[in-house]
Amino acid sequence: MKKKKWTALAAGTMLSAMVLAACGGDDGGSAGGEGEGGGSSEGLETRIVTIATGGASGPYNIIGTTLASEFSDAFGVNSKPQTTGASVENINLIKEGKVEMAFVMSDVLTEAVDGTGNFSEPVDQVQQIAALYPNFVQIVTTADSGIETVDDLKGKRVAVGDQNSGVEVNARNLLEGHGITYDDIEVDYLGYAEAADGLRSGQIDAAFLTSGLPNSSVLELSKSLDLSMVSVDPAKVEEIAEEQPYFISMEIPADTYGNEEAVPTAAIMNALVVSSELSEDDVYKLTKEFFDSLESLENSHQAASDISLEGAQEGMVAPVHPGAQKYYDEQ
Repeated sequence: MKKKKWTALAAGTMLSAMVLAACGGDDGGSAGGEGEGGGSSEGLETRIVTIATGGASGPYNIIGTTLASEFSDAFGVNSKPQTTGASVENINLIKEGKVEMAFVMSDVLTEAVDGTGNFSEPVDQVQQIAALYPNFVQIVTTADSGIETVDDLKGKRVAVGDQNSGVEVNARNLLEGHGITYDDIEVDYLGYAEAADGLRSGQIDAAFLTSGLPNSSVLELSKSLDLSMVSVDPAKVEEIAEEQPYFISMEIPADTYGNEEAVPTAAIMNALVVSSELSEDDVYKLTKEFFDSLESLENSHQAASDISLEGAQEGMVAPVHPGAQKYYDEQ
């Protein structure tokens, strides 16, 4: 894959933005807007860093909330998380200039870069900062459901995530890899919290809750319901990965949700992406602050403990923003 080159804003554009800012004509509502801190060693050119995350109870939102706080404290900008339907919506928000940064799954990001699946054409406005931590496909059911493998989902009512979310995309792809289509199951498009409620009430038989470990909705559910985690055969994951290379075989460790043994499943790396319209200097500073904040991010959610400087440069599936690349080159 060829990496797209980013060029700096032309001098005339910078001058116009400065004039608008001086006249109070720029409210800083779009990606890459210039602010009072522009060009300073401490501040950013943009005044707003909105981070698109996912469902309110998911790791994206929890980690993103902490990261936004770190950005606000470090740069004095208006940084906040935005609760969304996750990956597909997040990429579209960046494309439309409505957010500056987002958490996404690598399967959806691959589709965006290639212009396939949920995207009719390549999305040029999105560039990658880092590969993050693995999202584990957690297929949750009740102990008395009789569902033990993916094949057992046929004929069952299954929550597959919010429609067009990263969860739903990988659920669909994983099912198709097992020869199962949505015609073979009763599909419910439910996010984490709604899926947990559906399992608790008996309205659904199983649910895909793909996320970092542990998923707070599953953790809470395990305290009141006798849960069972559906296994995914590692050999099958390898077979599916021949067509969908972002799938890797991993295990949900024993006792994550009271499970006595580790559960084999599939996983997909998460990615932190940014608008290509942000300047090289801004993204350099944001990238540096991201890595400087890893301890705080880990304290907010255990999944962030799998983020590392070394691992962040492996498994990238989108062009790297020049600002992030500058940071990596200095390490």
